[in-house]
Amino acid sequence: MQRIRILKYITLGAFLIIAVRLFFIQIIEHDAWVAKANEQHTMLETITAKRGEIYMMDGSEPVAVVLNQAVYQIIIDPAVTPKDDIKNTLEKYAKDYITADFDEIYAIEGLRYYIVAKNVPYSIATEIAKQGIANVWMKEGNGRVYPEGEVGSTVLGFVNSDGLGQYGIEGSLNNILKGEDGLLKSISDVNNVALSIGKDNVKIEAEDGQDVVLSIDRGLERGVEEVLAGAINDTAATNAAALVMNPNTGEVVAMTSLPGYNPGDYGKVKDASAYINQVTEIAYEPASIFKNFIFSAAINEGKMTADTTYFNTPFTEVDGNQIWNAEQRAILNNQNLTMRDALYWSLNVGSIQALKFLGDNPDEITATGRERMYDYYTNKFRLGHATGIELIEAEGFIWDPHAEIYGLNAAYANMTFGQNLSATMIQTATAFSAVVNGGVWRTPSVVKGTLKDGTITPLENHEKIEDQILSTETSATMRSLLINNRSYKARAGIDRAGYDVGGKSGTAQVVVNGAYDDSMSNLVGSYIGFVAPSGSMPEYVIMVKMWGEGQALSGGEAQSLFDTLSNYVIDYLKIKPSGV
Repeated sequence: MQRIRILKYITLGAFLIIAVRLFFIQIIEHDAWVAKANEQHTMLETITAKRGEIYMMDGSEPVAVVLNQAVYQIIIDPAVTPKDDIKNTLEKYAKDYITADFDEIYAIEGLRYYIVAKNVPYSIATEIAKQGIANVWMKEGNGRVYPEGEVGSTVLGFVNSDGLGQYGIEGSLNNILKGEDGLLKSISDVNNVALSIGKDNVKIEAEDGQDVVLSIDRGLERGVEEVLAGAINDTAATNAAALVMNPNTGEVVAMTSLPGYNPGDYGKVKDASAYINQVTEIAYEPASIFKNFIFSAAINEGKMTADTTYFNTPFTEVDGNQIWNAEQRAILNNQNLTMRDALYWSLNVGSIQALKFLGDNPDEITATGRERMYDYYTNKFRLGHATGIELIEAEGFIWDPHAEIYGLNAAYANMTFGQNLSATMIQTATAFSAVVNGGVWRTPSVVKGTLKDGTITPLENHEKIEDQILSTETSATMRSLLINNRSYKARAGIDRAGYDVGGKSGTAQVVVNGAYDDSMSNLVGSYIGFVAPSGSMPEYVIMVKMWGEGQALSGGEAQSLFDTLSNYVIDYLKIKPSGV
């Protein structure tokens, strides 16, 4: 009898526990359990947005240079998908697209879903499907195709395996190009079959990315790259970069860095520096090209003219440092020269003299001169600052006029000829455009806008500045000086009647182990100039840069590249000489 009573109490207690638990489940925790049940019968699927395509110009017509193609993710259920079957199949057909470590994922207990390969082309995905491996799914997405190969690679960039734009336009305008994925949410039955009717079914449509049109001319870009490749083959240079821009609009029509790469095979690049756009992403010391800017500032402030004279010496001493002219200019030492002569012969003592004039004292560098020079360099020419072009940009560095450093005047003396500072090629070319285009600084641009139904619409929220920083008279004087720079036979690389060509070279010492290499065995050569029908405003500004580790590339070699490139640009763009 005692045992029966104990069993009755145990049974009653069990019923009470069950009743209390049911009360909590059905009343207190009702919403939470409903949510869990719904979760088990809810199917979520991402609707992938189509990435916008990228166009270059072919004359007046945009032509696609970055296209989409169908690619696939390979998805498995590690709990039931045979490990060896899927591993061996992918290694056979899709080795370059595997994103998983099979030993790791099959060691995770309870894992039921894993992406083991991405961006698999249709033809390969078809072969994998034919193998009939259990519980393998293929999800379609968008992959990128670059039909022009390496042409414009550092401007275009690429899209990585996660669908994110990297470098170039693919990276800088990723938010515009990528669009917004949609979502399909549906309720399924016990067999995971979607129910067609249900108040909880949701479909959020994907918003495709926008197509983008570049101002880059496809044919010109290809030609510029061929010219640069030829220069690398013919000199000690291992690298070269160039841009061609319209100084009257700020539009860039060609921009390249070599060696480049194929964005469609970006993973095969051996040196990641190939991804870098040397025109916008690297700040360097452009050397004597910067003499254009200190001369412009002093002339614009009315502190000197092209015919103002000074006494030229082999060197000038600043803060205890001797700053010399180039050795081959010895014939010009110890005599009165004009500032026109100083720019013509690229005399460092002459550019330092321009800074002295700018500071109201022809005999020494003053704080006023430093302040005015800094104002022109940073606030007017915007050197050392991002230009606002629609690409990834480096900044650069200009010494503050009141920096608490030893030898500040010497630093400023060196900055007159483009050393002891840093700026990018796009900053330099944009500032030079203002020097020759009538004095207007314009935000450079490599994007015309977005394309829809054949209409190009300018980018939203992209500020473009037009700032008159020099007088038209100063600009005209500088054009005359720059044309004069090329007026003797040794610099007559473009011997074509009916054209004005002006420019300035730069040969920069390179910092090695924290100090300038005085052996001159490491030099970077640059040249910047303009092309115009005689007597007309410049139609194009061209800048080139040549370098190589441990190599001495001079401004003269860069000038030869500029000359070849200028001739090509004249012919390709059909720039007519004056009188035609």
